[in-house]
Amino acid sequence: MALQITGALGEPDLIRLPWHLPLAEWPDHHLVDLPRGISRHVVRFARVGGTVYAIKEISERFAKREYGLLWDLARLDAPAVEPVAYVTGRDEGLDAALITRHLQFSLPYRAVMSGTLRPDTLTRLLDALAVLLVRLHLVGFYWGDCSLSNTLFRRDAGAFAAYLVDAETGEEHPMISEGQRLHDIEIAHMNIFGEMLDLEAGGLLHKEIDPEQTADDIVNRYHRLWGELTNDEIIEEVDWHKVEQRIRRLNLLGFDVAEMMVRRKVGTGRLIVRPKVVDAGHHQRRLLRLTGLDTEENQARRLLNDLDGFRVAQGLRHEDEAVVAHRWLAEVFQPTITAIPAELRRKLDSAQLFHEVLDHRWYLSEANGGDVGLDEAVKSYVDNVLVHKPDEKALIQE
Repeated sequence: MALQITGALGEPDLIRLPWHLPLAEWPDHHLVDLPRGISRHVVRFARVGGTVYAIKEISERFAKREYGLLWDLARLDAPAVEPVAYVTGRDEGLDAALITRHLQFSLPYRAVMSGTLRPDTLTRLLDALAVLLVRLHLVGFYWGDCSLSNTLFRRDAGAFAAYLVDAETGEEHPMISEGQRLHDIEIAHMNIFGEMLDLEAGGLLHKEIDPEQTADDIVNRYHRLWGELTNDEIIEEVDWHKVEQRIRRLNLLGFDVAEMMVRRKVGTGRLIVRPKVVDAGHHQRRLLRLTGLDTEENQARRLLNDLDGFRVAQGLRHEDEAVVAHRWLAEVFQPTITAIPAELRRKLDSAQLFHEVLDHRWYLSEANGGDVGLDEAVKSYVDNVLVHKPDEKALIQE
C-alpha cells in the first residue's frame, strides 16, 4: 500500500517527512524540542514550512477515528487541538500517524506541576480542567479518559485555559447521558489521583498538595459549575429579576445563555426556570466582534475591562461601542504591543502580554502612590520582567 496523507492539508511538504522510519528514529533536523506529556504512544513535534505539528504513531483504525472526533470538536468550537491529517500506508510494520497542529504557548501538566508549583496555581489548573470537561459535556462529548496527561494548558490572564489533546476514547452524541457524564467524572477522579501519586512518588509535588484531595477537588469543581449551568431554579412569578441575575452570573463565568426553558409548577404561582442552551465564550465573542482580537476567555474579560475604562477616561460613554473599540485598539492596545521589542514578543501571545503590562502598571502605581502611565509601565515590564521570562513555548511557571 502506498503512503497516503488524508486531511485538510495546508502544507504539501508534510509528504516529505521520513514516514518510512519509526517516529522514534526520525532525524533531529526534522524535529522541534518541546515538552511532551506522558503518552502510551510515541509523539514527536516536527517543523514544516514554519509551522510546528504534533505527530503521534497510532493504529490506522484509531488514527482515522481520532481525526474524525477532533474535527467534530472543532465544528462544535470545543477546546481541543486542531486536526490536520492522518497518515496511512507507511512501510510494513509501522503504525499509522495522526497529525495535529501544535497549540502555541501550551504545555503538558508535568511541565507546569513540578516542585515549586504553589497550591493556588494547582487550583487554577483544576478550574481550567473542570471548565473543559463541562464544555465537552454540554456539546454531547464523552471523553472516556479525562486526565491531566490528556490535557494541554495555556495562560489565560490570571488563570489557565485547558484543551483536550487526546480523543482516542471519546464519543460524540447529540446529548450526553447522565450515566456517561458521571462515568467520565469517575474516570477523571481516578486518573488525577493516580497522576498526583506519581508526582508525589517522584518528589515533584509540593508538600502542601494532597493527591486524594486534589482528585476530590476536580470532582467538586465540576459539579458546582455543571449545577450552575443546568439546574432548575424555582422562583415566584414576581421575582423574574432572579432569572436575569442568574444569566449575569453565567456571563461572569464566561457563558452565554442562548435559550431558557420556563414552565409553571403545577398548582402554584411559581415558575421553574432552567438554562436550555448554554454557549461558552461570552467575553471572547464580544471582544472578537469589537476588535477582531481572538483570545482566551479571561484575557478577553481583562481587555474588555480596559476598553471600558478607556471609554470612561476619554468621555466616550455615549459614543458607539464599535467606534470606541477601534480607538482603543489603535491608541492603546496596538501601541503597547508594538513598544515591546520584536524578539521578546514571541515569549507570550499578545493578549497575555497586554494583561501582564496592565498588572505591572498596577504594581508600579501602588508603589509610586499614583498612576505611572502605560509608557513607563511597558518599559519597566520589558526591562525588569519580560526579559527574564523563559520562552512560553518551553516553560510556564507562575
